[in-house]
Amino acid sequence: MGHLQLPEGKKIAVNLGTDFDAQALWLGAFNRPSPATMSRGQYGAEVGVPRLLELYDRYDIKSTWFTPGHTVDTFSEQCKQVLDRGHEFGHHGYYHEIPPGITKDTEKRLMQLAFDSFEKVLGLRPVGYRSPYWDYSESTLDLVEEFGFRYDSSLMARDLVPYYPRRWQVRWEQGNIAGKASHVLEVPVNWYLDDFPPLAYTGPQAGMQDTETILRRWTDIFDYAYDKVENPVYATCVHPQTIGQPHHIMWYERLIEHIASKDGVWFATLDEITAAWVDDEEDLRLQALPDIRGVEATPADSSFARSV
Repeated sequence: MGHLQLPEGKKIAVNLGTDFDAQALWLGAFNRPSPATMSRGQYGAEVGVPRLLELYDRYDIKSTWFTPGHTVDTFSEQCKQVLDRGHEFGHHGYYHEIPPGITKDTEKRLMQLAFDSFEKVLGLRPVGYRSPYWDYSESTLDLVEEFGFRYDSSLMARDLVPYYPRRWQVRWEQGNIAGKASHVLEVPVNWYLDDFPPLAYTGPQAGMQDTETILRRWTDIFDYAYDKVENPVYATCVHPQTIGQPHHIMWYERLIEHIASKDGVWFATLDEITAAWVDDEEDLRLQALPDIRGVEATPADSSFARSV
């Protein structure tokens, strides 16, 4: 596997990623377009975004904001403020749709719809993709390649180093078979470094956990990467409507203080991190393998089939 060529004097790449979902989160992920959930998305745009921008300015941090096209169209002024502060925008679907639940044609149409919003409102075309809901359909990786993205940040086969995602032939009563790797670099995500599941109230989810526990978890993961992993990437994900809450922005600043106190920290956008990746022969070999893929039908006598 290749490696990250960090700038001279740097020991770790840190991307403090932001998923600026706003109201789209409650549409595509939860199908809850109520006034209450729309107000929470509005809070993220009108309260959370300014708080995050002010915090990042104080520490001279540039981050990557994965933003649905729906947010770009609905909260255009806040998106322009993010752009004016020098942050990168990443593609995050249109209305935070769930890719496994839609057809390839719909997934492709919504990807293009979001591109149109970025071009119309912000005059840019994102080079990175993060799947809404952090989930792939069987078509997503093909579409990521077709649309010419330089990197993806949706998958979890690694935690602290980038890699090239592979297709798989999924079988039930035999071992799975690994197919060819993509030429699009994966900067992995991690549910343990996402603020929404442990801190946001959704009803069914636990949410609203102790902030000290989350701070300790995020700090521990950073310290492990810093002390034990060669040329690591520490990539987090926060949501303005969650991290923008007063008690959350406070622990988040304490995390940033801890990270910034270490020597050799490179705060970077994911595009900058991707540009620092160096392939090796193994990467190229995996990209040249046969295109093996697909998912076998669920066995008729499995518990899943029998429960239908």
